[in-house]
Amino acid sequence: MQQLNFIEAGKLEWREAAQPRIAADEEAIVRPLVVATCDLDPLIVRGAVPVQGPFPFGHEGVGQVAEVGDGVHSVVPGDLVSIPFQISCGSCEQCARGRSAHCRAVPGLSMYGLGALSGGEFGGFVSDLVRVPFADHMLLKIPPGVPAESLASLSDNIADAWRTVGPQLAAEPGANVLIVSADGSVSLYAAGIAAALGAGRVDFVGGGRRQQEVAARLGARVIEGEVPERLGPYPITVDASNDHAGLACALRSTAPDGVCTSIGIYFEPATPVPLLEMYTHGINFFTGRVHAREAMPRALALIEHGLLHPEIVTSQVIPWEHAAEALSHLSGKTILVRDPHSPPGTSASA
Repeated sequence: MQQLNFIEAGKLEWREAAQPRIAADEEAIVRPLVVATCDLDPLIVRGAVPVQGPFPFGHEGVGQVAEVGDGVHSVVPGDLVSIPFQISCGSCEQCARGRSAHCRAVPGLSMYGLGALSGGEFGGFVSDLVRVPFADHMLLKIPPGVPAESLASLSDNIADAWRTVGPQLAAEPGANVLIVSADGSVSLYAAGIAAALGAGRVDFVGGGRRQQEVAARLGARVIEGEVPERLGPYPITVDASNDHAGLACALRSTAPDGVCTSIGIYFEPATPVPLLEMYTHGINFFTGRVHAREAMPRALALIEHGLLHPEIVTSQVIPWEHAAEALSHLSGKTILVRDPHSPPGTSASA
C-alpha cells in the first residue's frame, strides 16, 4: 500500500508499506478519507521539532471502516469514524479515570504519525489503511449529515481546544475568556467553542491578520496590537502562543483562583513563568497532553448541532494525490481529501 512519509525538513514522499492486518479480535482496519494537519506538523516540516525521519505522517482524520475483528461490536465495515490520535484501551485504570493519554495498556505516548515522539509505531493517517487497536473504545462514529471535512481535526486539535474552555465554562457558566494566540488552529477552535458554550466574552490577542479575522468570525473580540504584559483579569485564560511572553500574559491575566490552560509545547528545558504572581493570586495552571478520546464526543456534539464551525479555520483543501508536494511547504490548517471511490494503492499516481 501507499503511505506518506516525512523524510527530512521540507521533504515528504510516498513509499510502499506493508498492508496492516488485524492481529487481535478487538482491532479494526480503517481507510483514511479526510486528514488534517496538526499545529505541530508545520514545525516538523520546517525542522523545528527534534524528531528524525523517515516516519509515516498524519494523525488527525476521518476514515471508513474497512474490516473489523470478531470482538468489535460498535462499528461495521462502511461506517465513517473519527480516529483519536492517541492509542488507548478504554479499560485500564487510567482510561477508566478519563486519562486516556496515559493509557497503561500501551507504551507511553503511543499515537499515530509522529515518529520517535509516538512512543510506538502505529503508522500515519496519510496512508491507504491504518490499524486501530481497541476499536470499540477508540473509534467514534460520525453522525449522518455531518461533513467529514468539518471533523478532520476532531482527532486532536479540536479536542485539545475543547479541554481549554469546556470544563472551565461548565464550572463557571458565562465567564469571560482570554485566548493568547500564535498562528495555529487550536486557539481558533477554542474561541469558537467558548462562544458556542456561552462565554460572557471571548477576547483574542496575538496571531497574524488572518488569525484574527477568523477568530472574529468564530465569535471572539479581537484585541489588536502586540501581546501586552497583562490583560483582564479573566476567570479563564488559554495560552496557545508557544511564546514566553504570551504564556506570561495569559498567566498574569488570569483572575484570582482562575484557570489558565496552556496547549503550547515548550521544547527548551526551562521556561520562565511569573510564579510569585501565580502564587499570590492562587492561579490554577494546567499543561500537558489532551485526553483526546474523552474530549472528542463533547466537541462533536457542538459541531453536530451547528454551534461550532471548524471549517472556518481551514486554510486550504488539497486533493489526496497532491499531499507530498503540498505538505512539504506546509502552512496553515490543511485538509487532505481522498476520493472515496479511488482504489487503494493509487495515492501517488496522479
